[in-house]
Amino acid sequence: MKVSTKGRYALIIMINLAKSDTYLSLKEISEKENISMKYLEKIMSILVKNNLVKVSHGKNGGYMLNKKPEEYSLGDILRICEGDMAPAPCIKDETCEKMNTCEMYKFWNGLYDNMNDYMDNKTLKDLL
Repeated sequence: MKVSTKGRYALIIMINLAKSDTYLSLKEISEKENISMKYLEKIMSILVKNNLVKVSHGKNGGYMLNKKPEEYSLGDILRICEGDMAPAPCIKDETCEKMNTCEMYKFWNGLYDNMNDYMDNKTLKDLL
């Protein structure tokens, strides 16, 4: 499993929003984090679409978290941006003919369970 820049930048965006008590513009985040506006817009549209952040239009508009930082699991944020993060395709393929005889299945499944448990038990607040 490798987290792409989209997932890493989503966490950076969410950290910036968590640190602010006012709406932040993408321009502010872009300048502070040295991330292109175009890429931020793409990621932000995913975050807005999935109700992680709210948007306000106008002169003092921008983006803000919908909930408190401790109410966001890092696993949820990453899965929204990355999709399922199974370390091997067989973990999500219930039709795999080798599932019961494969020497590696238990390993991949254990890794997947531990990874999800770790990510789901860490919140955005833990990164502040």
